[in-house]
Parts: sequence; structure tokens; C-alpha cells
Amino acid sequence: QASRLVELPYSSFDDDDDDDDTGEQDPGVWYPKPSPFSCCVRYLAFFWNLLFLLLGLLILAVGVWGLLTKSSLSGGERGAPLGSDPMLLFVLVGLVASAVSLAGCLGVLRANPCLLRFFLGALLVFGGLELLGGLLLLLLRRRLRDALRDLLLLCLLRYQDDPDLQFLVDEVQRSLQCCGLESYRDWESNLYFNCSSPGVQACGVPSSCCQEPLQGGSVPNAQCGFGALALGPAAAAALLHTGGCGAAVAAGLRGQAGAIAAGAVTLLLLEAVGALMALRVLRDITAG
Repeated sequence: QASRLVELPYSSFDDDDDDDDTGEQDPGVWYPKPSPFSCCVRYLAFFWNLLFLLLGLLILAVGVWGLLTKSSLSGGERGAPLGSDPMLLFVLVGLVASAVSLAGCLGVLRANPCLLRFFLGALLVFGGLELLGGLLLLLLRRRLRDALRDLLLLCLLRYQDDPDLQFLVDEVQRSLQCCGLESYRDWESNLYFNCSSPGVQACGVPSSCCQEPLQGGSVPNAQCGFGALALGPAAAAALLHTGGCGAAVAAGLRGQAGAIAAGAVTLLLLEAVGALMALRVLRDITAG
């Protein structure tokens, strides 16, 4: 009887081990025989997330490169606060996109339900924020117009403080052939271009306001706007684009409303496709 008590557990454990050896599953496989459609969806979901991971890393690299370049150009002097730096937006967008896409890649590759649920939740949050932003654009158009005007005025006041902001203002003034917010006289509110300023730019405007910013057809003339605020209206009109950029930017946004809406819808569709593929992979994992 004592031998039976010893032998029975030994034989039962041996049988269990044999069953485990014959029925052991690879943790990377969802279930013994995945369908070809499931395998195709898994590969598509992986490459979809990989593409957005590379895009997020590219945006992150651009933001970090911009921050490092500006810090090296400033020579250690503090310019614009870091919280208001436009390059910080690239860094944040790149970090978020990279983290979410990496979670999707690893969730599909390792068949991890937790990572896939995190990925689906992030896509749901992004889609909700985009829909909420679209509704706010429709419902609060007047307030957003006033906010855009305040933003443009802030760009004029801080024109010399941030190289990115300076580049953006110059590109807008060149492309839209405008100057200032309402007119070229708005540049007098800037500390450096005010007529009471002791600098060489006093009573001037940026060269991007000039009708002919190039000297001799090829060399940029950075001094073409010097002293323009001291000229009369007729003389200034012969030298500068005197119209303001506020109305030009608003008209440009109205003209591009269709393209902006198409881009937003395309982004939502891409997110929906990614979510559907992740849902399919998650269903196959839980079914297995």
C-alpha cells in the first residue's frame, strides 16, 4: 500500500508531462491554425504601425534638431521660453505618435492584448479630439477668428525673439504679399521697429514686406524696409505691400477649407483602418 501511494503520483505526473510536451503551444501563435485572412491582417497591421512609427520618429527628430540648432545659435542666451517654442510641438507630436505606433507594432508582433487595447484606446481618444476640434471650428468661428488675430499680433511683437517665428512670419508675408496685421503700420508696435528705438531697424519693417526683396534679382536685400514707416502713404505703397496679413490669412483659410476638410477626413479614415485591423488581431488572440 505504501508503494502504491508513492507510485501513483509518479505515474500521474509522468502522464501530465507527456501531455504538456505533446500539446505545448508557441506563445507567438494565436491558435493552432490561423486563417490566411488573419495572417494577412496581422502583417498589414504591423506594417501600418511601422509606417506611422517611422513618421513619428521623423517628426521627433525635426523637433529635437530645431531645439538644438536654436540653442547653439543663441550661444547660451535665453530667447523665447521653452514652453512657447514652436519646435516643442513637433517634439510632443513625434513622441505621442511614436509611442502609440510602437505599442501597435509590439502588440501585433507579440500578440499582446494589453498593448493592442492601449493602441485602440489611443486611436479612440485621437479620433474624439479631432471630431471635437471640427465641431469647435464650426461653432466658434468668430472666437477663433479673434484668437487668430491675437496670435498674429503676438507674432509681430515677438518677431525678433524666435527664429522659427521670424521664418514663419516672413514666409506668410512673402507668399500672401502682405505686411503687418491690418497694415504695414502695425510693425511700429514692435520694439525693434518702433520709430523711438535706437537701433538701425527703427522706423523700418522686415524685408519680407518689400515688393522687391532681392537686390539685383538674386541677392536678398535685408535693408529694403529700413525707414519705411517714416515715408508717406504713396511712397510706402511704391516700396512695400501695404495690405495687412489678417484678411489675407482668413481668405486663404477659407479658400483651403475643402483641402483641410479632406485631409482631416483622410486622417480619420486611416485611424479607422488601423483600429479595425487591431480589433481583428485582438479578436483572433482572444479567440485562441
